Amino acid sequence: MKILLAHNFYRSSAPSGEDTVYRTERRLLEEQGYEIIPYERYNDDIDDSIVSNRVRLARDGAWSRQSYDDLTALVGKFKPDVAHFHNTFPLISPSAITACRNAGIPVVQTLHNFRLICPQAMLLREGRPCERCLRGTLGNALLYRCYRSSFAATLAQVWTQLYNRYRGTYRNNVSRFIVLTNFAAKKFMHAGYPSRQMSVLSNTLLDSPPAGNGNDGDYVLYVGRLSHEKGVLTMLNAWSSLNNIPLKIVGDGPLRKKLEQIVHENNLNIEFWGCLGKQDVFKAIQRALIQVVPSEWYEGFPNVLLEAMACGTPVVASRIGSLDEIVLDGITGIKFSPGNAGDLAAAVKGLVNEPEKLASMRISARDHFERKYAPSGHVAQLVEIYRDVILEMKKKAVGHGTSVPSRY
Repeated sequence: MKILLAHNFYRSSAPSGEDTVYRTERRLLEEQGYEIIPYERYNDDIDDSIVSNRVRLARDGAWSRQSYDDLTALVGKFKPDVAHFHNTFPLISPSAITACRNAGIPVVQTLHNFRLICPQAMLLREGRPCERCLRGTLGNALLYRCYRSSFAATLAQVWTQLYNRYRGTYRNNVSRFIVLTNFAAKKFMHAGYPSRQMSVLSNTLLDSPPAGNGNDGDYVLYVGRLSHEKGVLTMLNAWSSLNNIPLKIVGDGPLRKKLEQIVHENNLNIEFWGCLGKQDVFKAIQRALIQVVPSEWYEGFPNVLLEAMACGTPVVASRIGSLDEIVLDGITGIKFSPGNAGDLAAAVKGLVNEPEKLASMRISARDHFERKYAPSGHVAQLVEIYRDVILEMKKKAVGHGTSVPSRY
């Protein structure tokens, strides 16, 4: 099977989990012997230092002629059996999807975020979940300047959505959307996407670490971006009553200086470790008693949860969005009410004070990872989706009296 894989990489200064997922799936498919035809663009190439470049970027973000021509040529040369798109924003654009479909290639797209139904992409406003555009119109995004707090930048995102809705880019040209959780699927269906276009496929973790032996670190861990929506201020508030339990924070972000100031002024038992390499992060997770995931927004499928389960480290996570679905209460972790510092503190204290329960959950977390999120199962499900859409395309071609050659 020949598979065209397309992805628009984020800036190297702001790496994304989407980039990791793309690289993981590409490697897994290549290791299974599938022929990969890559089409990759990089946001590091963007020069938005002058107004004319920003205007061109906004226009091409809705429909890029270059991407359309590139994909038309690529498909014509290599004749893939299926095209799989990850992020297309902003350089690839939806035009690449249409180019593939016009060439008779079935298209799969992974929806890593909510960009197709939310101009801000995360159903997030002022650090909290927002669904105004789902219940109303995209004019709400303009009203609140949701994308980068800019009317012009938000207008570009609204235009991209309206333009491609009018063209039927996604409705007519995407055979199957891959969503990461049932929670996300419901949000897209609420916005009008039919359930028959949805397949739920969770992320996986490449080169998963061995499970930790537990307790030897004697600390609780947070790994992630230090920003409002991640719930880190709630986490620090919780630690005012958990000062006998060390908290280590791995990561960086816009709130770091403010968090460090709070820790210093309140003499909290918290240490900032900054950004660490992948193997050092695994070691930190393996040694931790618990990993805290206090997010207050609709996460996609955070890699920190996969890493925690792979290391056999229970999590204390917010009962919100996909987190509520992914974390199995009492099995892989404990859940608490998002934004509730007292509830978070009680959950952490309860687990730390029950070492036997903690030990049992470590075993359960690793076992759940092996059964549900192992790479071998992931790639098998992904290839099954490809085969489904290829078969669907062949049936449609037969119904219209055209022939589609078999290549596998």
